[in-house]
Amino acid sequence: MDNKLIILDPSLRDGSHAIGHQLTPEQVSGYVKLVDNAGVNIIEVGHGLGLGASCASVGMSRFSDSVLNDAALNAAINSEICNFVLPGFATIVRNIAPAMDQGINVFRFGTHCTEADLAQKHIEYVVENGGTAMTSLVMSHMTDEQTLLQQAKKFQDYGASSVTLMDSAGAFTLSETRKKISCLVDGLEINIGYHGHNNLGLAVANSIIARESGASILDATARGFGAGAGNTSIEEMIAALHKENMVTSVDLMKLLDASDFAQSHIIQEMPVVTNAGIIGGYYGVCGAFQKHVINASSTYGVPVDKIYQMLADRKAVAGQEDMIIEIAVQLKGELK
Repeated sequence: MDNKLIILDPSLRDGSHAIGHQLTPEQVSGYVKLVDNAGVNIIEVGHGLGLGASCASVGMSRFSDSVLNDAALNAAINSEICNFVLPGFATIVRNIAPAMDQGINVFRFGTHCTEADLAQKHIEYVVENGGTAMTSLVMSHMTDEQTLLQQAKKFQDYGASSVTLMDSAGAFTLSETRKKISCLVDGLEINIGYHGHNNLGLAVANSIIARESGASILDATARGFGAGAGNTSIEEMIAALHKENMVTSVDLMKLLDASDFAQSHIIQEMPVVTNAGIIGGYYGVCGAFQKHVINASSTYGVPVDKIYQMLADRKAVAGQEDMIIEIAVQLKGELK
């Protein structure tokens, strides 16, 4: 385990949710050049749900994975370019092997927090072919720290170099972050990361707590760019880390230039913590659902909180957006 702090910026992947996956190669290239110059270690690029996810049910990308990868790879000098992979969308033959041939060497595999085994063959393929396999446990608020540890051990056994706890719903409290990150740090030999969302206004604070608890990878995006209430704001997080005398490779002033570029050239609507975001964080529902929930609420005339409550009861996860309409229709019938 390496205690050096790695900053991973998924603005060009997680942020894609917020703009309907309409990123252009020009936007990717422009942003990558600036965050690369600022010293960000890893830049994640692609559709919000990763390689191969572009489809009608979760959103069509304007440009293909390969086009966006080319733009990022050609713009980066020092930063590593990473692709996110959900095994339910991506396959080795159709998506991962071509990305490796293109020059992508770092992949971050995500599974639901209790389903690490779904990524085994994907992780092993990347490692066997000389790549770096990072991993993530998605919706990690939905289970306890011992279950997360057991799942993370599977990733470690498959050859992963790290595991990140994704607070996909912005539901983590400070004590939960401390408890879960500490458990993984104490129980594993690989690097541990934290990926926050800001539904409860705790994303930066949780990131600091994660680092204090031994995390060596922190995710954050430009201006918190991301679905719903947004992600951890990278410029706020870096400033806070430096104020706490926590060393990073990032030049804050150069990073602010990158965030200005993202705000003026990529971000269509600045993420804010709204009622819907707070309700989503409170019930622990994936942040990418927020726009879909608001639209369904308006279309069918049913309360936002009732939709979120039913999504939470059904333990909905990313990729199950079609469930939102089904729930809205059901609620409309019940309210007649």
